[in-house]
Amino acid sequence: MITPQCLAEINHAPLEVSLIILACVSPLIVVSIVYYLKKRLEHRQIIAAIEKGISLSEIMPAKPQLVGPAWIKSVSTAVAMTIIGLGVIWSGGFAGNPEVIVGFALFGVGAGWLTRGILYRKYHPQDKAAEETPKPEE
Repeated sequence: MITPQCLAEINHAPLEVSLIILACVSPLIVVSIVYYLKKRLEHRQIIAAIEKGISLSEIMPAKPQLVGPAWIKSVSTAVAMTIIGLGVIWSGGFAGNPEVIVGFALFGVGAGWLTRGILYRKYHPQDKAAEETPKPEE
């Protein structure tokens, strides 16, 4: 028989930690299940269209085109992540605290996104209309 004295001696810390982990992971599980079911439905629709002889362009929607330069999103995300990372590092006091490790990770990811944004801006054409118009001869 379980008595109140026995229940008082039980350590509840592992149960609390496992509930916190479950609460953090459950949205990821739900999103992955919904994504799987969506992809399975799309696959069934494609197979049915192939069996009926319908072209896939009729059932698959066209992918939307990006509006404006895409490098701005990379650079703005990078600046935000770098600033947040530096703030977390500074508040942690450069010690071996776990939040400093997260700060360095955010700073590193922000630096990577910043490099990506700068390179994308440098090597991606700025405007398709500017490429198509002929340059005047001198």
